[in-house]
Amino acid sequence: MKLVAITSCPTGIAHSQMAAENLETTAEEMGHDIKVEVQGAMGAENELSAEDIAAADAVIITADTAVQTDRFDGKPVVRGPVKAGVNRADEMVERAVAAANAGKTGIINEGSDAESEADGSTAADEETEDDEAAKDGDEPADEPVKRGGDPEKGVFRRLRRWLSG
Repeated sequence: MKLVAITSCPTGIAHSQMAAENLETTAEEMGHDIKVEVQGAMGAENELSAEDIAAADAVIITADTAVQTDRFDGKPVVRGPVKAGVNRADEMVERAVAAANAGKTGIINEGSDAESEADGSTAADEETEDDEAAKDGDEPADEPVKRGGDPEKGVFRRLRRWLSG
């Protein structure tokens, strides 16, 4: 089976590279062809071409950053955090292969329950509380969630203060 994957972490230095290597090694050991694009602060490495994507049976995305998925329309896209690519590459590959064999399309998030996968629906098909809130005129569902602590205590802010002082 032909697979394509994207790994991405905020800096794109260590975790995304480790996830890419694990996905490549695991997929090849399982007898699949795979090409992995690594995204990070410095841009994309080993970028997937339109031909790579068209030839792929399934897509794996292990990312802790936003990844554009519109170029994968019509393909099953198994998505999880970058640590899933690092620690559970075999599970991600197996899920992508199973989704392709079942003829699924769309986003399949890691941790989606087995029942929704068994009936052919994906997590993208199901409404969430956020979707309902967006319909009610509350917050939009695709609004990014702010994570992290006080920006004044961040590493870059402290480094900037230390270097300027």
